[in-house]
Amino acid sequence: MSALETLILGIIQGLTEFLPVSSSGHLELAKALFGSDYQQNQSLLVTVTLHAATALSTVFVFRKDIVLILSELFRFRKGESLDFALKILLSMIPAVLVGLFFEDFVSSLFGGKIALVGGMLILTAVLLYMADQVNKNNIPLNFKNAFLIGVIQAVAILPGISRSGATIALAVLLRVDRDKAARFSFLMVIPLIFGSMAKSIIDGDFSSTSPNLAPLIIGFLSAFITGIFACRWIIKLVKKSQLKYFGYYCLIVGLIAILYSL
Repeated sequence: MSALETLILGIIQGLTEFLPVSSSGHLELAKALFGSDYQQNQSLLVTVTLHAATALSTVFVFRKDIVLILSELFRFRKGESLDFALKILLSMIPAVLVGLFFEDFVSSLFGGKIALVGGMLILTAVLLYMADQVNKNNIPLNFKNAFLIGVIQAVAILPGISRSGATIALAVLLRVDRDKAARFSFLMVIPLIFGSMAKSIIDGDFSSTSPNLAPLIIGFLSAFITGIFACRWIIKLVKKSQLKYFGYYCLIVGLIAILYSL
């Protein structure tokens, strides 16, 4: 791939990883529009590199939180950060189970069926709009809420449902503080991203890959930098109750997808 292609892919990855618009849903729509070979030019190496970049951009944005969590974990010292880490681990269980046992089924169910994807985008729009209507958010993030957020993260394996949008929206609907809702949503996915990357590396076939270092570096940097700005931006929008604008976008795209499928 050329440097320009990886630059553009990096920007797209950096934006869609954090903005609540469902990158998987858009991928299915792109496949339907441009054919199933839409991503054939995007090698596994490029895909893993871009996902690594956005994972590290999340680590960079929340580096202070992560340091506190890890320090309490290694010291076995009970505190707010350790409690937060245990809630993250609990929230991961549904997504891990669904990813291991149902990912292929979901892929076959939604593959090429853009009406279903459109329906899920509309569901995302409804969640985002409802979250913005909540005025008071002062309930602590307890273990029950953490598990429920983990369940909806697992449901977000369905193309068209935004992972970040669904998890943040549910947390806000559960009256969790908006800032903590956004923090939890992005921190809870870091282990899953790295786990998914490891699985791709183990299961993937890199034999046909001929690495070209310069485009990979450009793609990595563009995804990393874009991811930092997108992550910080969406946190501000969550605090200001402005997720509904992404909801309007998902609603429009979802309706277009359904009409296109008729």
